[in-house]
Amino acid sequence: MASAARPQLDYLHAALEDLKAKHLYTHLRVLDGEQKPVCMVDGQEVINLASNNYLGLTTHPKMRRAAIEAVRKYGVGSGAVRSIAGTMKIHMELEEQIARFKNTESCVVFQSGFAANAGTVSAVLGKEDLIISDELNHASIIDGCRLSKATIKVFKHKDLNDCERVLKETENWNGKKLLVTDGVFSMDGDIADLPGLCTLAERYNCITMVDDAHSSGVLGRNGRGTVDHQNCHGRVDIQVGTLSKAIGVLGGYVCGSRELIDYLYHRARPFIFSTSHPPSVVASCQAAFELLDSETGAKLVKKLWANTKFFKRKLKKLGFKTGPSETPITPILVGEAAKAFEFGRELFAEGVFAPAIGYPTVAEGKARLRAIVTATHKRADLERALEILERVGKKLAIV
Repeated sequence: MASAARPQLDYLHAALEDLKAKHLYTHLRVLDGEQKPVCMVDGQEVINLASNNYLGLTTHPKMRRAAIEAVRKYGVGSGAVRSIAGTMKIHMELEEQIARFKNTESCVVFQSGFAANAGTVSAVLGKEDLIISDELNHASIIDGCRLSKATIKVFKHKDLNDCERVLKETENWNGKKLLVTDGVFSMDGDIADLPGLCTLAERYNCITMVDDAHSSGVLGRNGRGTVDHQNCHGRVDIQVGTLSKAIGVLGGYVCGSRELIDYLYHRARPFIFSTSHPPSVVASCQAAFELLDSETGAKLVKKLWANTKFFKRKLKKLGFKTGPSETPITPILVGEAAKAFEFGRELFAEGVFAPAIGYPTVAEGKARLRAIVTATHKRADLERALEILERVGKKLAIV
């Protein structure tokens, strides 16, 4: 075993002690089996309200079979980056399948949703350009903006008037302009006003980009996302999605014109410098999109929303504050970080896994639990979770 950290790293100890003092220090919970609505975490059975597995596809039999068959046919790895020898036929087939599903010309798959956002923004813009970004956009968008070295202007969350104010102030900008937003915001669960943003982008000559990570498989026809949900086909230049949430596997993707995707093949650094997905992952994703684009997929999305509406309605009746959420992402607002983390620990001890989230993921004073309902939760699971939430919430004077 290696010795303790050298003096040059003493600052790490101080930083960790600071997290502990602020009640923001956590340890990684360990899943002891499958990612299911009721699962074993740290050796304890809990109702799982922490997963992004919206449709329960992580354990779907069709996806298991697809992964196993791909290993037998192609092996366990691709052996190279996509731009050298790591593009297998099934990589191209998956990209074509996603492009059809999203009603776009073309698609490129990245190793993660984070890489898709950060790699795309930093590839399409440079230091002479301008980015207009919602203040609650995901960290991967923010990092991509910084990597691009473009000028960044932030508008108030979902405030079209403030967005237009920024656009008017920069109307004569000489470089390219990108207007970027999450489709569904990951901490509050609210939905962007895409029609309004697209109208502004058209008026002020901006490229439009939407991160649909939390709406893929959730909103729109059979889970096609916010662009489909709000009928904005043809108005969004860059659509980003994930393969790691409702799709149930791993990765991210970007959809758009053939020229956009061809450009990203040549300039997106995560694509160029990362080994491509193993065949089993690709085949599982293919199976997921086949499921989504079928009657089974439609039924799963319908069940997801039925469970979501039931859970939200009961939470509000109990007196919990759930903010502006419009989706299965349901914040349970607490405010003070220490109390939020205590709430999460107490719930876990009682059999509900809904971790607390505090600064810097959310602003100081806006700590919360983030509960996510899935299509595979049984009504009895949700009723039991609500009973525990009510009991612990009253004990801690949250309700």
